Amino acid sequence: VGFAILHRGTMFSALRALRVDLRRLAGSFTIVAGGTAVALTAAEFTSVQATDLELHTSKYPWSHSGFLSTFDHASMRRGFQVYKEVCSACHSLNYIAFRNLIGNTHTEDEAKALAEEVQVKDGPDDKGAYYNRPGKLSDYLPAPYPNEEAARASNGGAAPPDLSLIIKARHTREDYVFSLLTGYQEPPAGVEVREGLHYNPYFPGQAIAMAPPLYDGQLEFEDGTPATLSQMAKDVVTFLTWAAEPEHDERKRMGMKAFIVVSLLASALWYAKRVRFSAIKTRVVKFEPQNKA
Repeated sequence: VGFAILHRGTMFSALRALRVDLRRLAGSFTIVAGGTAVALTAAEFTSVQATDLELHTSKYPWSHSGFLSTFDHASMRRGFQVYKEVCSACHSLNYIAFRNLIGNTHTEDEAKALAEEVQVKDGPDDKGAYYNRPGKLSDYLPAPYPNEEAARASNGGAAPPDLSLIIKARHTREDYVFSLLTGYQEPPAGVEVREGLHYNPYFPGQAIAMAPPLYDGQLEFEDGTPATLSQMAKDVVTFLTWAAEPEHDERKRMGMKAFIVVSLLASALWYAKRVRFSAIKTRVVKFEPQNKA
């Protein structure tokens, strides 16, 4: 009888433990199911951001992207021509002066001639009046509009950005600007672009106010290079990269010099440690106490 009572008590304890485990399992399942339902609901009602619709750019092998590579100055000169004849009609380059072109895209005489083509408002003179004068090397490249409001009014409410730092202001830098310039196309089936906008899969939202700025044969390069769409886009992107980082070549040159100096210094330190101080580092100091008399 005692054994039967003990066996029955053990069974009740096991059933009670099983019931507790089932309750815990049910509670965990309820929590997981509830969390999944909340996550699905949130995902369903979350608005799609404009950046989620843009096409990611490809990685292009730019000639100046190497560790020791410098700018292609011939490409930079062609890029300046593209900017001057096409982009400068809407976009400014506020941080580049004519003197910055010397030794990069033009000679000093050519830069002076370019500056003198521009009329710069200066003054006041002795009588307090303002006047126009030919540009000088110290003057900055002229902006197409006097202020942002005028830029917006002339472009349907969208102000064209300044291009001085446009390369550094974009996540994929040169790749983005090149893809944007060459990525205009007809919208696919089912995609409607409102009037005044143009379809470009690389632009956030895929609808951009800027019309396609480049097309084949749009201008003639001074060196005879064929002015294809991709060639003009590549050249103007190279020029804008220099405009954003005019110290690019000098920085790499200084970095190479610093690398050589540090390498020589490291070699000298290694020699001093392994040879000159080897006797000191391997010396053993042993203390032997003397017995007192």
